[in-house]
Amino acid sequence: MTQPAPQPETFAFKDDGSIPNSKYPLLLYRKAFSETGSAGASWLEQRFSANNWTNSWRNGVFPYHHYHSISHEVLGVYSGSALLHLGGEKGQKVRVAAGDIIVIPAGVGHKKLEASADFGVVGAYPDGRDYDILRAEPGDRPKADQNIAAVLLPETDPLLGKREGLKDLWL
Repeated sequence: MTQPAPQPETFAFKDDGSIPNSKYPLLLYRKAFSETGSAGASWLEQRFSANNWTNSWRNGVFPYHHYHSISHEVLGVYSGSALLHLGGEKGQKVRVAAGDIIVIPAGVGHKKLEASADFGVVGAYPDGRDYDILRAEPGDRPKADQNIAAVLLPETDPLLGKREGLKDLWL
């Protein structure tokens, strides 16, 4: 008997004039995996890579609002916890912890407000795409809007692969 795929929480954010956000919802898979620390980071890198989300790194989340205009991003929390501000100043504050996976559509703002000393994430991008870091500075748009509109939908969900997840929720 197969286990049903985990269902993510979804968060929708409108363009706030500074942060473009996205027509696609941000996805948050709570307690999606149980490994923590270095083993958790390795598990995330392998899982993301198996689902063609590569160009990965280990670190945290910047403490300022930013977004990516040329790629979607996944963040897997492998240790600690943090309070993130998602969607820009008019967005939502969300607590995340080890075991959570966040799928961030291109254009959606994100920022770390506070974190435990051991907070760590693995980030990756569909098809190993490159990424940019935009801080909602004057002059970023309309080029950022054009970039976001050109970003292709991923062929796989970074956690679930070709089944469910963003494949169903971003259509």
